[in-house]
Amino acid sequence: MIAMRYKQAATLAGIAAGVFAALPPALAQEDEEIRKLSKPESSLEVGIGAVSDDNLRFGQYSGLHEEGAYGLLGLELNSRAEATGTWFRLQARNFGLESRELRLDYGRQGSWGVDFEFSQTPRYSPYIVNTTLAGIETGVQTEGGVPARDVRLETRRDALGLGFSKSLGGGWSANLRYRHEEKKGTRLWGHNSVRFLVDPIDYETQQWEATLAYAGERLQLSGGYYGTDFRNALTNVVTPVGGGISPVALPPANQAHQLHLSGGYGFTRDTRGMFKLALGRITQDQPFFTTPLGSVPQNNLDGRIDTTLAQLGVSSRLMPKLTLRADLRYEERDDRTPIFVYTTPGATGTHDGRNEPRSFETTVGKVEASYLLPAQFRLTGGAEHDVRKRNTSPYRSVSHRDETEETTLRMELRRSLGETLNGALSFVTSERTGSDWLINNRFNNTLGSNLVHPLHLADRDRNKLRLVLDWMPADPLSFNFVAEAAKDDYSGRTLGPREGEARLLSLDAAYRITEAWQASAWVSRNDTRAEQATCVGSAATGAVGLTCANSAAQPLWEAKLRNLGTAVGLGLRGKVSPSIELEADVSHTKDRGEFLQTATAVVAPTVPDVNYKVTTLRLRGSYALTKASSVRLQYIYDHFKTDDWYWTSFTYGDGTTVTQDPDQEVHFIGVAYQYRFQ
Repeated sequence: MIAMRYKQAATLAGIAAGVFAALPPALAQEDEEIRKLSKPESSLEVGIGAVSDDNLRFGQYSGLHEEGAYGLLGLELNSRAEATGTWFRLQARNFGLESRELRLDYGRQGSWGVDFEFSQTPRYSPYIVNTTLAGIETGVQTEGGVPARDVRLETRRDALGLGFSKSLGGGWSANLRYRHEEKKGTRLWGHNSVRFLVDPIDYETQQWEATLAYAGERLQLSGGYYGTDFRNALTNVVTPVGGGISPVALPPANQAHQLHLSGGYGFTRDTRGMFKLALGRITQDQPFFTTPLGSVPQNNLDGRIDTTLAQLGVSSRLMPKLTLRADLRYEERDDRTPIFVYTTPGATGTHDGRNEPRSFETTVGKVEASYLLPAQFRLTGGAEHDVRKRNTSPYRSVSHRDETEETTLRMELRRSLGETLNGALSFVTSERTGSDWLINNRFNNTLGSNLVHPLHLADRDRNKLRLVLDWMPADPLSFNFVAEAAKDDYSGRTLGPREGEARLLSLDAAYRITEAWQASAWVSRNDTRAEQATCVGSAATGAVGLTCANSAAQPLWEAKLRNLGTAVGLGLRGKVSPSIELEADVSHTKDRGEFLQTATAVVAPTVPDVNYKVTTLRLRGSYALTKASSVRLQYIYDHFKTDDWYWTSFTYGDGTTVTQDPDQEVHFIGVAYQYRFQ
């Protein structure tokens, strides 16, 4: 009997094997993909890596900042209960490093789900600080409290997240999310560039979100609540030794709450409308100082900002070749913070000692039309009108206008130029103007500087041209080319921005050498320029408050600023054999900042250019030991170089210096064993 059953089982297995072998390759591959979905694969990776040198840039966010060995540990668990269709997923990444991540998902697809997330993100300052400041991690920092020593400032962010989702039936679903984040450490700080201080960070942030959504045949809705709570364990920094302001307040606690509702409705098959509404409130009520100061009228800002967002939109395909779209968006930030006189200004000060609530109101309207022309040309045109209103203090250091208006026109022509070439050419032009400029007065009602037009308020004409081409001359070869040119012209005032230009050229290429090998390459170059003017002493009283004297005491300065960036890279990946896979990537980036200064009444000093260069080589290889196990080898070479004179040796008035290593070369090598299982 046992022998008979064995023969039957063997016969059935042989028949199944024969049927599977007879399947076409495409169907066999599809069957393999289905098998992977129903019986997912898991993996475990264990290894070790080594960093050749201490560094300030390579491991800034990963934790690979010191010479030595590091653990490489990763885990991915996937399982599915056949009877219930319930999934369990666990992903752990970089668990041997400080930048570790963990995610857990458990649930039934389309019914319910629970997820948990954990992550740590380090951030090491790229600068070396040599200081005598004591108590840098506390709220009491003493100048000259310890002998001068090098200090490495760093922060770490720990985050926990929980989520729950549930399908309620009838098109309804609910989602709940909670996130708790702690950030601790130290950050570069200071007082008027004269005294060195450290920002002692001890933050706690909580976020809550609850959403209820409905998806019907025509109507879709989503609404809910979003809230945040930020706490700072330290309220201020006291500096008992040294001049300047003491204590200095730190970021105070604040809360935010928002109710939101958005949705869309399909009026017909070709016409759809959408809307969005959100109401929020932001408050800030933590005391500035542990012990209230007698000179401060209130130890609590009692800040409050009410926000409103309303948006309506509609899109319609009026004809087979014509599509229209319109959108109207309104945002208001109503700052209702009480006003108090916190300081006593001087007679010629540019403020009156009061806090300044900032309220904004923005209205943006857009219309767009797209039409299919003969010969497969598609023409798209649009217009946008942006109106922004804002308040200001009656006493200011620069000019102000209450309202700005900007009108933007856009035109794009797109066409498939053949089976292998697609292209699009677009042009955007905009003009920004505004209300009359307000007269600047000082606290004693004498004229202040009325020469400067701030960048975001100045009259501006902007034109931008963009060309995009996708070309596939042969089946294994493809190119993507992008070219952009933009120009800004400013007018209205003597000082401030005058003009700006931007250029971008980018080329990406991909080539499939064989079925097993693929290559890629890219190159880009961006060139951004800006011209501006300023006048030393232009805020003097009297007639000089309206004109720049352009004398040795008050020279007119002009600056031509330029940032030039270049990036190139090559990539290659493929299989040497069924057991060996290789990948290689090399990239080089260079950024140069130019600062050309000229003056008519004095000799302008020469400011050297600043260059930043980064060259990175990444080599990866894997060797399959068995069908379920493999060994992975990785090598990284990273070279950072700069001639930034600003950080050669920045010195505070108290003797603290801030420097950076201008030439950093790092090698990383790692080897790991990976095992896959079900």
